[in-house]
Amino acid sequence: MDGFRVLTWAAPPDDSAADVPDQFNMATALVDRHLHAGRGDRVAVYYGDQQLTYWNLAALINRTGNGLRSLGIAREDRVVLLLPDCPEFIATFLGAMKIGAVPVPVNTLATPDDLAYYLNDSRARAVVLTEECLERVATQRSRLPHLRHVVLLGEPQPNTDSFAALVGNQSVELEAAPTSRDDASYWLYSSGTTGRPKGVVHLHADMVHCTRAYADHVVGFGEDDISYSASKLFFSYGLVNSLYLPLWSGGAVALNPGRPDPTTILDTIERYRPTLYFSVPTSYAQVIREIETRAQPPDLTSLRLCVSAGEALPPPIYERWRALTGVEVLDGVGSSEIGYIAISNFPGRSRPGTSGELIPGYQARVVDEEGDLVPHGEVGDLWVRSRSTAAFYWNQQDRTKQTFVGEWLKTGDKYFLDEAGYYVYAGRSDDMLKVGGIWVSPMEVEGVLLAHPEVAEAAVVGIADDAGLVKPKAYVVPKNGEGSDELAQALQEWVRDRLAHYKYPRSVEFVTELPKTATGKIQRYRLRG
Repeated sequence: MDGFRVLTWAAPPDDSAADVPDQFNMATALVDRHLHAGRGDRVAVYYGDQQLTYWNLAALINRTGNGLRSLGIAREDRVVLLLPDCPEFIATFLGAMKIGAVPVPVNTLATPDDLAYYLNDSRARAVVLTEECLERVATQRSRLPHLRHVVLLGEPQPNTDSFAALVGNQSVELEAAPTSRDDASYWLYSSGTTGRPKGVVHLHADMVHCTRAYADHVVGFGEDDISYSASKLFFSYGLVNSLYLPLWSGGAVALNPGRPDPTTILDTIERYRPTLYFSVPTSYAQVIREIETRAQPPDLTSLRLCVSAGEALPPPIYERWRALTGVEVLDGVGSSEIGYIAISNFPGRSRPGTSGELIPGYQARVVDEEGDLVPHGEVGDLWVRSRSTAAFYWNQQDRTKQTFVGEWLKTGDKYFLDEAGYYVYAGRSDDMLKVGGIWVSPMEVEGVLLAHPEVAEAAVVGIADDAGLVKPKAYVVPKNGEGSDELAQALQEWVRDRLAHYKYPRSVEFVTELPKTATGKIQRYRLRG
């Protein structure tokens, strides 16, 4: 096989037998397995004008792994990735993994102080980055005692190693390190409501379970499928959308390094003709507005399914998207700790306003503050059990114990089961409002506001009144860019007519935009002030 040594491990035939060998390296299961199966000539990555086959990708991964090893990167050493969505991201991620090192993707928009935290907390020996990120790391270099190598993707610069030079002359052969299925495979940093981000440590076997379950049982990802994700590779959701799912399934991914604005998203879909599109509710709403303003609708006929995660998908957005495109959006919920989506709507049986049903291989329970099951239909805390759950938070024992309860993960989400057995999101534990002693879900009120024809975006938070009692307040982005007292009153009546009286927003403030994370999630804590 042109000099490649190929692992012959085969995927388990069903979930009940989803055991992974004691010696296992996930990088080989994602790429080398397809070479052995005769899929080497199939396209794995679409990027710009490039079409990388599995042979091309394997060669780039192996050269990158050999390049990292030549720098002295050894097993369990962390390698931070500060890269956009590009083939080099995949090659560095899997090349590091293949030599037994641990890739740690981080947000390319992170501040210098945040980058210093990531590099020091992970004790990374190397960082691979672009020129855009170089200065932010360079300004912190004196604070980074563990960092030995800065590998630059771009024109050579002083005090850096050139990625092209490091990788270009390396061998295309690379035997995978004899890692255990329980060795650390990769980390991701998960932001919390308080304190510094947590380093989520995943093992080599983890992603076999969640990737295969979602590919087989939810979207039916096959060799002819092409995925495209508006969420970037350095996020947990985007990492699975654009790396684990397509490569596990022997399909392909379309990568775009640019900012995922509506025009870029639509242009990318029309150019590469993906069959599966992954995004977040806020982005879906923005793309809907873009489509509605165009004289000529974009060609989205290649799409057979769309997926939403990150936050609950409001029914009005689901309905508008489906009316415009004819494509079903499968809303689901997961987390960095779980690895991917654990609860999802399934094709043909989606219920707007719900996160769907349990995916095979997962268990869930909705419990009270004591950990006891709540009655059907009552809001409680969602706990999930899965073989894909991360091992722990790096260097944060107390937070590990608070979140990982034996085999169960406390997700921090509030949920209830509806009459059909679908899981309904009721907000984050710290976003829930208690009004008059009754729990109110901001998501429920936001969904009603979004159904109003003059509302583009909405966020609801709890604000204390003069008596110190929490009451709902709505921040609204109007479609026409202008708000008024009349519209505020109309929106209050709109909610009061559709929900229980205590749930309506006591005040409405009009804004030009809502604060969001880089993944498009609304930052309600910033609205709470």
